[in-house]
Amino acid sequence: MGSVVHIVVVGGGRDDLRTHAQRRFEDLEARWSRFRTNSEISRLNRSAGAFVPVSGETAGLVGRAVEGWRRTGGLFDPTLLGAVIRAGYDRPLDQLRALSRASTTESGVDRGCAGIAVARGAVRLPAGVGFDPGGVGKGYAADIVCAELLQLGARGALVNAGGDVRVTGEGPEGGGWTVAVSHPHRERPLAMLGLADGAVATSTTLVRRWQQADGQVGHHLIDPETGRPSTEGAELASVVASEGWLAEVWAKVLLLDPRQGVESLDREGLSGLVVHPGGRVEITSGLGVFLCDGGRPRLAASRTG
Repeated sequence: MGSVVHIVVVGGGRDDLRTHAQRRFEDLEARWSRFRTNSEISRLNRSAGAFVPVSGETAGLVGRAVEGWRRTGGLFDPTLLGAVIRAGYDRPLDQLRALSRASTTESGVDRGCAGIAVARGAVRLPAGVGFDPGGVGKGYAADIVCAELLQLGARGALVNAGGDVRVTGEGPEGGGWTVAVSHPHRERPLAMLGLADGAVATSTTLVRRWQQADGQVGHHLIDPETGRPSTEGAELASVVASEGWLAEVWAKVLLLDPRQGVESLDREGLSGLVVHPGGRVEITSGLGVFLCDGGRPRLAASRTG
Protein backbone atom coordinates (compact mmCIF):
# COMPACT_ATOMS: atom_id res chain seq x y z
CA MET A 1 0.00 0.00 0.00
CA GLY A 2 3.06 2.23 0.05
CA SER A 3 2.05 3.84 3.31
CA VAL A 4 2.76 4.01 7.02
CA VAL A 5 -0.12 2.60 9.09
CA HIS A 6 -0.96 3.91 12.57
CA ILE A 7 -3.27 1.93 14.87
CA VAL A 8 -4.82 2.98 18.19
CA VAL A 9 -6.61 0.37 20.29
CA VAL A 10 -8.78 1.20 23.32
CA GLY A 11 -9.40 -1.62 25.81
CA GLY A 12 -9.06 -5.35 25.26
CA GLY A 13 -5.75 -7.17 25.09
CA ARG A 14 -4.09 -4.28 23.33
CA ASP A 15 -0.77 -5.94 22.53
CA ASP A 16 -2.51 -8.97 21.01
CA LEU A 17 -4.91 -6.78 19.08
CA ARG A 18 -2.14 -4.59 17.69
CA THR A 19 -0.30 -7.73 16.59
CA HIS A 20 -3.45 -8.97 14.89
CA ALA A 21 -3.89 -5.63 13.11
CA GLN A 22 -0.31 -5.62 11.85
CA ARG A 23 -0.56 -9.17 10.54
CA ARG A 24 -3.91 -8.42 8.92
CA PHE A 25 -2.48 -5.46 7.01
CA GLU A 26 0.43 -7.60 5.85
CA ASP A 27 -2.07 -10.24 4.69
CA LEU A 28 -4.15 -7.72 2.73
CA GLU A 29 -1.01 -6.21 1.19
CA ALA A 30 -0.01 -9.68 0.00
CA ARG A 31 -3.45 -10.18 -1.59
CA TRP A 32 -3.83 -6.76 -3.21
CA SER A 33 -0.40 -5.42 -4.22
CA ARG A 34 -0.01 -5.02 -7.99
CA PHE A 35 3.76 -5.16 -7.45
CA ARG A 36 3.68 -8.75 -6.15
CA THR A 37 3.41 -11.28 -8.94
CA ASN A 38 1.65 -13.85 -6.73
CA SER A 39 -1.00 -11.49 -5.32
CA GLU A 40 -4.65 -12.03 -6.15
CA ILE A 41 -4.78 -8.66 -7.95
CA SER A 42 -1.79 -9.60 -10.13
CA ARG A 43 -3.44 -12.93 -10.99
CA LEU A 44 -6.65 -11.09 -11.89
CA ASN A 45 -4.77 -8.75 -14.21
CA ARG A 46 -2.85 -11.60 -15.88
CA SER A 47 -6.07 -13.57 -16.42
CA ALA A 48 -8.35 -10.76 -17.59
CA GLY A 49 -11.23 -12.25 -19.56
CA ALA A 50 -11.67 -15.28 -17.29
CA PHE A 51 -13.09 -15.83 -13.81
CA VAL A 52 -10.33 -16.08 -11.20
CA PRO A 53 -10.93 -17.57 -7.72
CA VAL A 54 -10.25 -14.91 -5.06
CA SER A 55 -10.74 -14.42 -1.32
CA GLY A 56 -13.80 -12.74 0.10
CA GLU A 57 -11.70 -9.68 0.91
CA THR A 58 -10.60 -9.29 -2.70
CA ALA A 59 -14.10 -9.81 -4.06
CA GLY A 60 -15.31 -7.18 -1.59
CA LEU A 61 -12.60 -4.76 -2.69
CA VAL A 62 -13.38 -5.11 -6.38
CA GLY A 63 -17.11 -4.83 -5.75
CA ARG A 64 -16.69 -1.62 -3.76
CA ALA A 65 -14.36 -0.12 -6.34
CA VAL A 66 -16.91 -0.78 -9.10
CA GLU A 67 -19.63 0.72 -6.90
CA GLY A 68 -17.44 3.83 -6.50
CA TRP A 69 -17.08 4.06 -10.28
CA ARG A 70 -20.85 3.80 -10.70
CA ARG A 71 -21.73 6.35 -8.00
CA THR A 72 -19.25 8.93 -9.33
CA GLY A 73 -20.23 8.59 -12.96
CA GLY A 74 -16.76 7.32 -13.84
CA LEU A 75 -14.75 10.14 -12.22
CA PHE A 76 -13.34 7.46 -9.93
CA ASP A 77 -12.02 4.63 -12.09
CA PRO A 78 -10.07 1.67 -10.64
CA THR A 79 -9.19 0.42 -14.14
CA LEU A 80 -6.69 3.18 -14.96
CA LEU A 81 -3.77 0.81 -14.39
CA GLY A 82 -2.46 1.22 -17.93
CA ALA A 83 -2.46 5.02 -17.62
CA VAL A 84 -0.70 4.84 -14.25
CA ILE A 85 2.02 2.62 -15.73
CA ARG A 86 2.42 4.88 -18.75
CA ALA A 87 2.86 7.82 -16.37
CA GLY A 88 5.88 6.01 -14.89
CA TYR A 89 4.34 4.46 -11.77
CA ASP A 90 5.49 0.98 -12.82
CA ARG A 91 7.26 0.02 -9.60
CA PRO A 92 6.86 0.67 -5.84
CA LEU A 93 6.98 4.37 -4.97
CA ASP A 94 10.18 4.14 -2.90
CA GLN A 95 11.98 2.77 -5.96
CA LEU A 96 10.63 5.58 -8.14
CA ARG A 97 11.93 8.17 -5.69
CA ALA A 98 15.36 6.53 -5.75
CA LEU A 99 15.63 7.06 -9.51
CA SER A 100 16.87 10.34 -10.91
CA ARG A 101 14.08 10.16 -13.49
CA ALA A 102 11.26 7.62 -13.78
CA SER A 103 10.89 5.67 -17.00
CA THR A 104 7.67 6.08 -18.93
CA THR A 105 6.68 2.49 -19.65
CA GLU A 106 4.40 1.65 -22.56
CA SER A 107 1.34 -0.36 -21.57
CA GLY A 108 -1.43 -1.75 -23.72
CA VAL A 109 -3.67 -2.30 -20.71
CA ASP A 110 -7.14 -0.92 -21.38
CA ARG A 111 -9.80 0.30 -18.96
CA GLY A 112 -13.53 -0.17 -18.33
CA CYS A 113 -15.55 -1.13 -15.26
CA ALA A 114 -18.78 -1.98 -17.03
CA GLY A 115 -17.72 -5.54 -17.81
CA ILE A 116 -16.28 -6.45 -14.39
CA ALA A 117 -18.14 -9.39 -12.85
CA VAL A 118 -17.98 -10.27 -9.15
CA ALA A 119 -19.38 -13.66 -8.19
CA ARG A 120 -19.14 -15.64 -4.98
CA GLY A 121 -15.46 -16.44 -4.61
CA ALA A 122 -14.42 -15.26 -8.07
CA VAL A 123 -13.88 -12.10 -10.14
CA ARG A 124 -13.62 -11.57 -13.89
CA LEU A 125 -12.07 -8.52 -15.49
CA PRO A 126 -12.85 -7.73 -19.13
CA ALA A 127 -10.16 -8.96 -21.51
CA GLY A 128 -7.32 -6.45 -21.72
CA VAL A 129 -8.45 -4.43 -18.68
CA GLY A 130 -6.23 -3.87 -15.64
CA PHE A 131 -7.38 -3.25 -12.06
CA ASP A 132 -5.44 -1.04 -9.62
CA PRO A 133 -6.67 -1.06 -5.99
CA GLY A 134 -4.96 2.28 -5.31
CA GLY A 135 -6.29 4.30 -2.40
CA VAL A 136 -9.60 2.47 -2.19
CA GLY A 137 -7.63 -0.56 -1.00
CA LYS A 138 -6.19 1.44 1.90
CA GLY A 139 -9.62 2.67 2.91
CA TYR A 140 -11.19 -0.77 2.73
CA ALA A 141 -8.29 -2.31 4.66
CA ALA A 142 -8.87 0.25 7.43
CA ASP A 143 -12.56 -0.68 7.47
CA ILE A 144 -11.78 -4.39 7.76
CA VAL A 145 -9.19 -4.04 10.51
CA CYS A 146 -11.28 -1.61 12.59
CA ALA A 147 -14.28 -3.96 12.52
CA GLU A 148 -12.16 -6.97 13.45
CA LEU A 149 -10.55 -5.18 16.39
CA LEU A 150 -13.98 -4.54 17.92
CA GLN A 151 -15.03 -8.12 17.26
CA LEU A 152 -11.90 -9.30 19.10
CA GLY A 153 -12.66 -7.29 22.22
CA ALA A 154 -11.48 -3.71 21.75
CA ARG A 155 -13.80 -1.00 23.07
CA GLY A 156 -12.60 1.34 20.33
CA ALA A 157 -10.11 1.54 17.49
CA LEU A 158 -8.53 3.96 15.05
CA VAL A 159 -6.70 2.88 11.91
CA ASN A 160 -4.84 5.43 9.78
CA ALA A 161 -3.67 3.87 6.52
CA GLY A 162 -1.66 6.59 4.80
CA GLY A 163 -4.27 9.30 5.32
CA ASP A 164 -7.36 7.09 5.22
CA VAL A 165 -8.57 7.19 8.82
CA ARG A 166 -11.29 4.86 10.14
CA VAL A 167 -12.57 5.17 13.71
CA THR A 168 -15.12 3.19 15.66
CA GLY A 169 -16.20 2.63 19.26
CA GLU A 170 -14.84 4.43 22.29
CA GLY A 171 -12.09 7.01 21.94
CA PRO A 172 -9.02 7.23 24.21
CA GLU A 173 -10.75 9.72 26.52
CA GLY A 174 -14.04 7.91 26.68
CA GLY A 175 -15.97 9.87 24.05
CA GLY A 176 -15.58 9.91 20.31
CA TRP A 177 -12.54 10.56 18.16
CA THR A 178 -10.85 13.74 16.94
CA VAL A 179 -9.14 13.47 13.55
CA ALA A 180 -6.69 16.11 12.35
CA VAL A 181 -6.55 17.01 8.66
CA SER A 182 -3.01 18.04 7.79
CA HIS A 183 -2.39 21.35 6.03
CA PRO A 184 -0.50 20.91 2.75
CA HIS A 185 1.90 23.79 3.52
CA ARG A 186 1.87 24.35 7.28
CA GLU A 187 2.58 22.35 10.41
CA ARG A 188 -0.67 23.35 12.11
CA PRO A 189 -3.62 21.12 11.11
CA LEU A 190 -6.02 22.49 8.55
CA ALA A 191 -9.04 21.22 10.54
CA MET A 192 -9.96 19.05 13.51
CA LEU A 193 -12.94 16.79 12.90
CA GLY A 194 -14.99 14.98 15.52
CA LEU A 195 -16.45 11.56 14.72
CA ALA A 196 -18.21 8.89 16.72
CA ASP A 197 -18.02 6.17 14.05
CA GLY A 198 -16.88 6.80 10.51
CA ALA A 199 -13.99 7.70 8.26
CA VAL A 200 -11.96 10.64 6.97
CA ALA A 201 -9.92 10.17 3.79
CA THR A 202 -7.39 12.79 2.71
CA SER A 203 -5.80 12.77 -0.73
CA THR A 204 -3.21 15.11 -2.24
CA THR A 205 -1.13 15.41 -5.38
CA LEU A 206 1.82 16.81 -3.41
CA VAL A 207 3.16 13.55 -1.95
CA ARG A 208 3.15 10.67 -4.47
CA ARG A 209 5.23 12.46 -7.10
CA TRP A 210 8.12 11.57 -9.38
CA GLN A 211 9.90 12.97 -12.42
CA GLN A 212 8.86 11.36 -15.68
CA ALA A 213 11.16 10.55 -18.57
CA ASP A 214 10.03 13.67 -20.43
CA GLY A 215 10.99 15.83 -17.44
CA GLN A 216 7.41 16.50 -16.38
CA VAL A 217 6.28 15.84 -12.81
CA GLY A 218 4.13 12.75 -12.49
CA HIS A 219 1.70 11.90 -9.72
CA HIS A 220 -0.84 9.22 -8.94
CA LEU A 221 -4.03 11.19 -9.74
CA ILE A 222 -4.95 10.29 -13.31
CA ASP A 223 -7.52 12.34 -15.20
CA PRO A 224 -9.91 9.77 -16.77
CA GLU A 225 -10.50 12.06 -19.75
CA THR A 226 -6.83 12.46 -20.73
CA GLY A 227 -5.30 9.31 -19.23
CA ARG A 228 -2.46 11.43 -17.84
CA PRO A 229 -1.65 12.88 -14.40
CA SER A 230 -4.07 15.72 -13.72
CA THR A 231 -2.68 19.18 -14.37
CA GLU A 232 -5.59 21.01 -12.78
CA GLY A 233 -7.77 20.27 -9.78
CA ALA A 234 -6.95 20.84 -6.12
CA GLU A 235 -3.87 20.41 -3.96
CA LEU A 236 -5.64 18.49 -1.18
CA ALA A 237 -9.10 17.09 -0.49
CA SER A 238 -10.65 15.44 2.57
CA VAL A 239 -14.00 13.67 2.78
CA VAL A 240 -16.01 12.36 5.75
CA ALA A 241 -18.10 9.24 5.14
CA SER A 242 -19.40 6.18 6.93
CA GLU A 243 -16.61 3.91 5.63
CA GLY A 244 -13.01 4.36 4.58
CA TRP A 245 -13.35 3.03 1.04
CA LEU A 246 -16.25 5.40 0.34
CA ALA A 247 -14.42 8.41 1.79
CA GLU A 248 -11.39 7.54 -0.37
CA VAL A 249 -13.47 7.32 -3.55
CA TRP A 250 -15.00 10.76 -3.05
CA ALA A 251 -11.74 12.34 -1.89
CA LYS A 252 -10.23 11.41 -5.27
CA VAL A 253 -13.21 12.93 -7.09
CA LEU A 254 -13.00 16.13 -5.04
CA LEU A 255 -9.26 16.36 -5.67
CA LEU A 256 -9.66 15.85 -9.43
CA ASP A 257 -12.59 18.22 -9.99
CA PRO A 258 -13.34 20.43 -6.96
CA ARG A 259 -16.34 22.21 -8.45
CA GLN A 260 -18.13 19.08 -9.57
CA GLY A 261 -16.89 17.24 -6.48
CA VAL A 262 -18.44 19.70 -4.03
CA GLU A 263 -21.74 19.55 -5.87
CA SER A 264 -21.63 15.73 -5.90
CA LEU A 265 -20.83 15.52 -2.18
CA ASP A 266 -23.81 17.72 -1.38
CA ARG A 267 -26.07 15.50 -3.49
CA GLU A 268 -24.69 12.37 -1.81
CA GLY A 269 -25.15 13.81 1.68
CA LEU A 270 -21.41 13.64 2.33
CA SER A 271 -19.05 16.30 3.70
CA GLY A 272 -15.57 17.46 2.85
CA LEU A 273 -13.07 20.23 2.30
CA VAL A 274 -10.71 21.13 -0.49
CA VAL A 275 -7.56 23.25 -0.73
CA HIS A 276 -7.29 24.99 -4.10
CA PRO A 277 -3.99 26.04 -5.69
CA GLY A 278 -2.93 29.21 -3.93
CA GLY A 279 -4.26 28.04 -0.57
CA ARG A 280 -7.97 28.91 -0.74
CA VAL A 281 -9.97 26.49 1.42
CA GLU A 282 -13.51 25.51 0.52
CA ILE A 283 -15.81 23.38 2.68
CA THR A 284 -19.09 21.68 1.85
CA SER A 285 -22.31 22.74 3.53
CA GLY A 286 -22.42 19.71 5.82
CA LEU A 287 -18.90 19.79 7.24
CA GLY A 288 -19.74 22.17 10.08
CA VAL A 289 -21.26 19.43 12.25
CA PHE A 290 -17.88 17.68 12.32
CA LEU A 291 -15.67 20.69 13.05
CA CYS A 292 -14.31 20.85 16.59
CA ASP A 293 -15.54 23.70 18.80
CA GLY A 294 -13.00 25.05 21.26
CA GLY A 295 -10.94 21.89 21.10
CA ARG A 296 -13.92 19.64 21.82
CA PRO A 297 -15.44 17.66 18.96
CA ARG A 298 -19.09 18.08 18.17
CA LEU A 299 -19.94 14.46 17.47
CA ALA A 300 -22.00 13.62 14.42
CA ALA A 301 -24.43 10.77 14.15
CA SER A 302 -22.92 7.32 14.42
CA ARG A 303 -23.10 6.90 10.65
CA THR A 304 -22.93 9.36 7.81
CA GLY A 305 -23.22 8.98 4.07
